[in-house]
Amino acid sequence: MVTMRITALCILLLLTGCGSGSSPAPEAAKKNISIVKDVYRHFNAHDWRSMAALYSDSAEFKDPSFGTGIVRQTRQQIEEKYAELQRMFPDVRDDIVQIYPSGTDHVVVEFVSSATAPDGQRFTLPICTIFELRNGVIVKDFTYYDNQ
Repeated sequence: MVTMRITALCILLLLTGCGSGSSPAPEAAKKNISIVKDVYRHFNAHDWRSMAALYSDSAEFKDPSFGTGIVRQTRQQIEEKYAELQRMFPDVRDDIVQIYPSGTDHVVVEFVSSATAPDGQRFTLPICTIFELRNGVIVKDFTYYDNQ
């Protein structure tokens, strides 16, 4: 009888603990995924100002193009960086392969960047970016790819 009560209590705790209550975490994760998707939508439209507006006033970047450390970039610097990229590769675009939400503040995106190089050769580059978002803006953008 005691075993049945303990089992029933465990089941009750399990069901109430894993219920689909209205926790803010899933909503925050959905909002962050939407913001990150907007980054790629603006990127593919080459709308650098709208893309940069999704970042905090001064966001942290880790990107092989900056070296090995973390670099702070203002929205203006973000616009300039991507405008320069577009000048070098006018047809540059990113295609999302998969989005992996991680908790309430992080979104990991696996994507493939493609463009035509100045010599006319078409190329693709698989990339992974970890975004950290706070208060509806991106505060960290840590990007990884093989730049060799």
